[in-house]
Amino acid sequence: MSTTATVVTVIAALMAGFSGYAVLTGARWVLDSLAQLQVPRTWWTRLGLAKSAGAVGLLVGLFVPVIGLLAAIGLILYFTGAVITVIRAHAYPHVAFPLLYMAPVVAALALGFPA
Repeated sequence: MSTTATVVTVIAALMAGFSGYAVLTGARWVLDSLAQLQVPRTWWTRLGLAKSAGAVGLLVGLFVPVIGLLAAIGLILYFTGAVITVIRAHAYPHVAFPLLYMAPVVAALALGFPA
């Protein structure tokens, strides 16, 4: 794995981890968005855990590439679902946010986890 791939993977993990942490700790700006998007409250903890697990998986993937590959795929699916949720809620100005979090994961997958 190249230095670039390592740096991008760490950035992707930090961003996903921060996003998961924000949900799990009840950051008002995140919870308000989830409520506005009509995401059921019973899902919030699981969503935060999924993002956090994906972040950990990306970091583990630096040493065990198959774990990183699976984590990247999982996070891409997660953020794709987030984009769909935003579109379904007609909150179009917010589409950029899940795409922003997905971009470094896609880059990490492209750079460092060969299939």
